[in-house]
Amino acid sequence: MKTNFRVLFFLKKPKNYTKGAVYFIFLRITVDGVRAEMSTSRNCESERWNAKAGKVIGTKEDVKTLNAYLENIKAEVYAAHSQLNVDGTAITADSVKCKFLGKAEKTHTIIEAIKIHNTNMAALVEKEDYAEGTLRRFKVLEKHVKEYLLFKYQTGDLNIRNIDHEFIDGFDFYLHTSKDNDTNTASKHLKNLGKIVRICLRNKWIITDPFFGYKPKSKLVQREYLTADELQNIAGKKYSTARLSQVRDFFLFSCYTGCRMRMCKNSNKLKYVQVLTGKSGCSAIAKKTGTPVAVRLFP
Repeated sequence: MKTNFRVLFFLKKPKNYTKGAVYFIFLRITVDGVRAEMSTSRNCESERWNAKAGKVIGTKEDVKTLNAYLENIKAEVYAAHSQLNVDGTAITADSVKCKFLGKAEKTHTIIEAIKIHNTNMAALVEKEDYAEGTLRRFKVLEKHVKEYLLFKYQTGDLNIRNIDHEFIDGFDFYLHTSKDNDTNTASKHLKNLGKIVRICLRNKWIITDPFFGYKPKSKLVQREYLTADELQNIAGKKYSTARLSQVRDFFLFSCYTGCRMRMCKNSNKLKYVQVLTGKSGCSAIAKKTGTPVAVRLFP
């Protein structure tokens, strides 16, 4: 894929700069607006530097030697960029810099990304910013991705830059076949994987979104509901313990009001006195949005 590539030399002040001290000459590599910088191990007085040309001003032999050195570095950086193109490697500012220096670029993996996300989410679950069930779904995603990597690639992890349309389609097929997921369940796992990928994009671990143009499939689900007679049968059921009777009452309350069980459980305002005296019924706080919900009670 074509990238916007640029090489520039510039001066940088030393940390403990004193008046009259020389500046360091640095090299900046820019790919699609993302920079990587490194020192050239050379220096120059600021008044002798041509910022536009990126070289030292003068005709003396030492100036010519320094400018030739900088031009040689620039040519080697362009050669590193060309070699990455030939190799079909993803081109980033860091990858060009590492290729020039002969170092292996630091890479990140898909399992690493999921683990970091899940660790951060677990801390937010403790602060009640996320529900425990949301974290469970991402832990299931981690398990499925690990098993898919072993099944398809015979490896325990994969460079995040290797996640492409082929990987996504293969994972989707794997969820439907090996995991026997229906369309909506598989789509939820892929949606969660998409969130992980977008975090990697923000961290600049990858430069393109492999989910771009991908449309998750979904099927309309016909939800079943209990009839009035069925609710009445539950209400008239006698249980052997007070605990089961209380569970039944919570369930029936949710059915008649539309309140989720979690809302009933977590609300500190759902009290008997308020249910009796409240003009609009009772109120609670929605877990996901944190907004108050008023529920009108019918006879």
